Amino acid sequence: MVTQRGRRDGADSAGRPPRRSRRQGTPDADNAPTAEMPAVPAETNGDAPEAVRAKSIPEAAVARLAVYLRVLSGMSEQGATTVSSEELSQAAGVNSAKLRKDLSYLGSYGTRGVGYEVGVLVSQIERILGLTRQHKVAVVGIGNLGHALANYGGFPGRGFPVEALFDLDPDLIGVPVGGLLVSHMDDIPRVCSERGISIGVIATPPTAAQSVCDRLVAGGVQCILNFAPVVLQVPAHIEVRKVDLAVELQILSFHVARRADSEAPAAGNQGNSGLPAGGSPAQNGKRGGRNGTGPDGGREMVVRS
Repeated sequence: MVTQRGRRDGADSAGRPPRRSRRQGTPDADNAPTAEMPAVPAETNGDAPEAVRAKSIPEAAVARLAVYLRVLSGMSEQGATTVSSEELSQAAGVNSAKLRKDLSYLGSYGTRGVGYEVGVLVSQIERILGLTRQHKVAVVGIGNLGHALANYGGFPGRGFPVEALFDLDPDLIGVPVGGLLVSHMDDIPRVCSERGISIGVIATPPTAAQSVCDRLVAGGVQCILNFAPVVLQVPAHIEVRKVDLAVELQILSFHVARRADSEAPAAGNQGNSGLPAGGSPAQNGKRGGRNGTGPDGGREMVVRS
């Protein structure tokens, strides 16, 4: 008796439960019949289904969804209508199992032999990320970074129009930057409230960051993107994302140094006739060995945060 795939309870026409497959694990969405993938259940507390689903998505998955959206948007612009999980995972730089898990939070559909519909995934991710409505942005600190952010044309097209600019420099007050006049920092609460700013970007020196943050919160800003190298103190309902370019560069430095250190012993062994790469520790670079250096070239690697 062949089990009927379309039955929700999984029983066959005689009422018997289906045979369990010996192979365990979640089926690949590309090879599954046209059916909804497991989605996070929407129930309890009277919230809308999407609100419940969004609350259950881990933060790391949210970051990956943003990457998927960027990749899918590019595919859509190039005329692609469908994409397999393997294609999308390779383009996004994640493994296919993790991608399918992330998409399951959306309650997404995968079609056998076809994969996912690009347009459907784009709309689902945009809805979950709250991109179906615009989020007005204010940039505080119109130095080099602030100028670049104010003039960046990619924000409005993605639903983040820059609607206000602030600085303390009297030479900048009233000057147009990116089509907007720069206002004084003292006006942050009033201007943000009047213009409905929901996201504030802090691009000031660290000494001014907390004061700017307090004014943004007073103006009704709900989320803050902080480029200043300080930890902000905010109320519990305010979301803060910190971007510290120096820390990111130090992390990259660590990876470069680790790769160089791991390659150093192998490079040193090439000049030793008859010495295999997997020789004894004393020969391969321990102190006092033939090469005279440690695995890291005799230097202690320090990464400062």
